[in-house]
Amino acid sequence: MTISSISERDKKMAQRCVECPVCTQARKQQKGFAFWFVKNVENGICPYCAAYERVYEKKAHEA
Repeated sequence: MTISSISERDKKMAQRCVECPVCTQARKQQKGFAFWFVKNVENGICPYCAAYERVYEKKAHEA
């Protein structure tokens, strides 16, 4: 995905994922319930995790 195709809305939604305590814990610990939860929820349920993937080009649970 090119930088020009990332909207301001995507950036704001991705920032919400960065600030999310569950996603932050999952990225930091790389194990446990938060990691499992984010890894399994990010694909289809959370729009903020999806925006994080579009903006940063990596999954919300990856460090």
